[in-house]
This record gives sequence, C-alpha cells and structure tokens, in this order.
Amino acid sequence: MGAFNDILNYVLQTLLGLYLFAMLLRFLLQLVRADFYNPISQFIVKVTNPLVLPLRRVIPGYGGVDLSSLLLALLLQMLSLTLLLLLKVGGIPGLDLLLVGSVIGLAALLLQLYFFAILAMIILSWVAPGGHNPVVILLYQLTEPVMAPFRKVLPPLGGLDLSPILVFLAIGVLQRMLGHAANALGVWQLIPWL
Repeated sequence: MGAFNDILNYVLQTLLGLYLFAMLLRFLLQLVRADFYNPISQFIVKVTNPLVLPLRRVIPGYGGVDLSSLLLALLLQMLSLTLLLLLKVGGIPGLDLLLVGSVIGLAALLLQLYFFAILAMIILSWVAPGGHNPVVILLYQLTEPVMAPFRKVLPPLGGLDLSPILVFLAIGVLQRMLGHAANALGVWQLIPWL
C-alpha cells in the first residue's frame, strides 16, 4: 500500500469511526433512556440528526428501540468496510460477508465503548466521587444497565465494588470471540477496534 492510500485509509477510518461512534452512542443513549437534555446527549443528537431524521420517516422506532440509528450505524460500518477493502485489495466482497463483517465490527465497537465507559466510571469514582458533571451522569446512565446484573453476582464488599472485574472479563471473552470470527472471515485488519 502506497503512502497516499495509507493516509487515505487512516483519514477514512478516523472520520467514519468517529461518526459511527456517535451513531452507536445515540442508539445506546436512547436504549438506556439517558437524559435527553444532557448537553452531551444534545450534541450527539445534533451531530447525527442530518442522517437519522430522514431515515426515521421510513423506519420508525419499535418498542423504545431507535431502529433508524441502528440501521445507520450498520450502513456506516458497511461503507467503512467497503471503502477500506477497496483501498487495500481493490475489490468489494459479497453482501453476505460485508453484512456479517459489519455486525462483528459494530459489536466490537460496542464492547470497546463499554470498556472505556466503565473504566472512566472507575477512575471518576476515585477522583471525584459523587460528581454531578454531565459527563459523569451520562456515563452512569449508560453503564448502569450493564453493571447491575454483575453487581447481583458480586455485590460490593466493604464498600469496594469488584463487579467491573467481571464485566471486563466478559468483555474480554466476547472481544476474543469476535476477533476469531473476524479472522475467519478475513476482515480482522479492517476493524480497528478489535
């Protein structure tokens, strides 16, 4: 791969990855019913609205799940994989491989998002316990539905919450499973968050 293709690959992965991250975050924030009036939620909504609102007219939500945001995230992942494959190998894979690779990519990004969100919550609990910053509130609303089942398995011991260890273990296992699936499909190198 030449220098130009390498730079173009980097720029495409970064820009599409950031927008994909915003789209997935929008889907998750609506799924966990996070505070819509939080400034960060408002930013995510404003950034993603240009693509979500037209699609929402065609694909409505169902049972509190914003299907248009999820579909857009999947389409963005498919676009990203297609462009990266065009740059690296000069061809486009079949639709089935592209769809499965995109689902793996979205799942890997979701796991990465939760890994860093829980890590941020741990650090914030040491640095600023009980903070009322909009970031802290949004992180709590995002991570609590995932953390609650693990707290039932391993409740806090003497004020020390060890349940994130179980969550990180589960995330690690799932990441390895996704990595092996992506490797078997040959899309391992095209998913940067694996």
